[in-house]
Amino acid sequence: MHGTLCERQSAKRFEKMKKGGKSMSIPNKTDVEPSESHQMKVLIVYDSVYGNTEKIAKAIGDAITGEVKVLRVGEVNSSELKTFDLLIVGSPTQGGRPTPAIQDFLNKISEPVIRGINVAAFDTRLSTRLVGIFGYAAVRIADSLKRDGGTLIASPEGFFVKGKEGPLKEGELERAARWAKEIAK
Repeated sequence: MHGTLCERQSAKRFEKMKKGGKSMSIPNKTDVEPSESHQMKVLIVYDSVYGNTEKIAKAIGDAITGEVKVLRVGEVNSSELKTFDLLIVGSPTQGGRPTPAIQDFLNKISEPVIRGINVAAFDTRLSTRLVGIFGYAAVRIADSLKRDGGTLIASPEGFFVKGKEGPLKEGELERAARWAKEIAK
């Protein structure tokens, strides 16, 4: 998905009018400035064991403009999910899977709640081959969100830690911010 939400909505209106035979000028960035009435609403849900995934979640949240909430998984009310434009879920990778708390959260999401909501997933992981054999949490999170009707807008992303307890590898917070800016366009 490219462009802001307002740009995409304006482009859709243009296409509908074009199909209906009505004339309309082609929208450009100056024609479709984001309205103050609709800022993108983003929810970032994470779990963290040693604090590394929390740091990544906060870096992602700080990089996105709009109304952004960054919540630990236990603080989330799943009935509120439908009020967000973008849901980002992150977890440390443990045995190729997300933490039990994130798995439980994903299992409780029902299809109607996130149908049509843009979603993305991330994890923190070691960069060893052994971990690669079992897989990564972000892929499993993304698959679950897609199964429940979410629209995956970015490939699952992994951020690297130096050891089981961290710390994060050099430059990972900056990379998380760049990733966030790209998916929230």
